[in-house]
Amino acid sequence: MSATVLYRIAAVLLVLFAAGHTFGFLKFKPPTAEGVAVYDAMNKVQFPVGGQSYSYGGFYMGFGLYITVYLLFSAVLAWCLSNLAITNPHTFGAVGWAFFVVQLAGLVLSFLYFAPITAVFSGLVALCLGLAAWLA
Repeated sequence: MSATVLYRIAAVLLVLFAAGHTFGFLKFKPPTAEGVAVYDAMNKVQFPVGGQSYSYGGFYMGFGLYITVYLLFSAVLAWCLSNLAITNPHTFGAVGWAFFVVQLAGLVLSFLYFAPITAVFSGLVALCLGLAAWLA
């Protein structure tokens, strides 16, 4: 399999990952009364920072949506790297390896803190990116 195909597979996986993350993140409802209480407290308790009022729920929402944006950017980057792998594979070696290392870190974090499906997607993306960087 070529680096181009692997980067494109990674790009598609990242778009699917972004869609699944966004859907799951926005539709998640805590399954227990304790979870609902924590979720409600995160949204209701306000605190001032720099003259503005914030909540942990707002930070949670903001970081969740930021992850969606990052995943979509990563998909675009993987697709761009797939094109470079065709035209000029030696010009982006460090970027390809750095992208792989970032995905490895994401795999570790997914394994430690998130649902197994997150680790599966992270692992598949990391595998594709590592093999593509090796082949390029």
